[in-house]
Amino acid sequence: MGAIEDVYEGLETEVSFEEFEAAVEEKVEQMGGLADDETAAMLIAHELTDQGGEVSGIADVEPGMDEVKFLAKVVSIGELRTFERDGEDEDGRVVNVEVADETGRLRVSFWDEMAADVVDSLEVGELLRVAGRPKDGFNGVEVSVDKAEPAPDEEVDVQLLDSYQVEDLSLGLSDVNLKGKILDTSEIRTFDRDDGSEGRVANLTVGDETGRVRVTLWDEQADRADELDADQTVEVVDGYVRERDGSLELHVGSRGAVEELEEEVQYVPDTADIGSLEIGQTVDIAGGVIETDPKRTFDRDDGSQGQVRNVRVKDETGEIRVALWGEKADTDVDLADHVVFTDVEIKDGWQDDLEASAGWRSTVSVTRDSVGDGGSDSTAATGRSEQGLDAFGESDDASEPGDDAETTTAESASTSGSGTAAAVATKADDANGETVEFTGTVVQAGSPVVLDNGTKTRSVRTDARLRLGEEITVRGTLRDGTIDADDVF
Repeated sequence: MGAIEDVYEGLETEVSFEEFEAAVEEKVEQMGGLADDETAAMLIAHELTDQGGEVSGIADVEPGMDEVKFLAKVVSIGELRTFERDGEDEDGRVVNVEVADETGRLRVSFWDEMAADVVDSLEVGELLRVAGRPKDGFNGVEVSVDKAEPAPDEEVDVQLLDSYQVEDLSLGLSDVNLKGKILDTSEIRTFDRDDGSEGRVANLTVGDETGRVRVTLWDEQADRADELDADQTVEVVDGYVRERDGSLELHVGSRGAVEELEEEVQYVPDTADIGSLEIGQTVDIAGGVIETDPKRTFDRDDGSQGQVRNVRVKDETGEIRVALWGEKADTDVDLADHVVFTDVEIKDGWQDDLEASAGWRSTVSVTRDSVGDGGSDSTAATGRSEQGLDAFGESDDASEPGDDAETTTAESASTSGSGTAAAVATKADDANGETVEFTGTVVQAGSPVVLDNGTKTRSVRTDARLRLGEEITVRGTLRDGTIDADDVF
């Protein structure tokens, strides 16, 4: 008895064997080599019996289901791979195929004879009706295919892209080419694999006009994290999408690459006002740096050593301390820098102040273009043209009395007792030697003191003992952009 007869004998149907056999032959011809007589007979048998296992979309497929059936479009076709089976002379064969419908994407695996037929006849963009067994895979849920047949008369609304943006990414997507601006890089980390070999991994954060994504670089690709810098434009080639802690990541392995580009890609962060922050939020914030502390190391409970550095930033609505943890503590952040922090957690900090915590998922992007430097424009990098401490207040074209020729520049100063590393001096050659009066908040204590009134800053030499955050008025002689204070009140 042949394969078709064997399948028919197990059926409870009113369809004659002749009709069944004709349907099988038509199915074999229709599938163009993707199924033999037995497979086609089983497909017809399923059509004649129940429709159990049919799901409304790929999003409904879950590991542990006995069998699922769904309609999907072929997004990409992997290479035919061979492997040795335990106790068998003949090698096994497998091809992984990415499929998608309106609800999501997943990987389906074709084995042995079906794998060979897939390589010969299947094309990207083709519609398939798939039946198989779901399981947990490396990139999420996968389906081991029992049966598959072309469905040329069906429609699935899935757009196939040559180049993706961040908003186009979805779980299970592979062969992804994406252009973006590097926002942050990480150190290379090593780990031991189960087979005893050593692996290497590093991360980039890349943004475009639609959002940002964390890019994970494996093994030889990890070196790119040392070779690339923030603000460079790159293209991620042949990446694949995975999920970590509820967020999508773009991974780059041996088949992929990260290539430098000359073209510009815009990234504008959607930052929250500092004055509106609440405990428990995870947000992006931006502002000028008004205080920096030295990096500190500490011992964790497991005996390892950690590090943290605190900086205080201010925007037009308020100010907040930001804790930079781990390798983020090594970021070169100075007074008067304009910094964008992404994915920071808002917590209850010291003395009931709010604190922003920048951990492993956060990025720290620094812009050092100073205001009044001849027209430098960093809007492309930060989404705003105001920089440094001049970005704290609202724009005001009217000059204060005696300030007709003033512009502000960022310059280095001596380190204060609190660890602040730089000061902002005001250059006013036309007013040099005049007696001036200035009221502002102490944003740097020590020598020199730096005052900020919301729109301007002044560097002040004084022996008075002042505290950060104290509002004072100074009167004295302006020399080389610094006030020598005779009176402090």
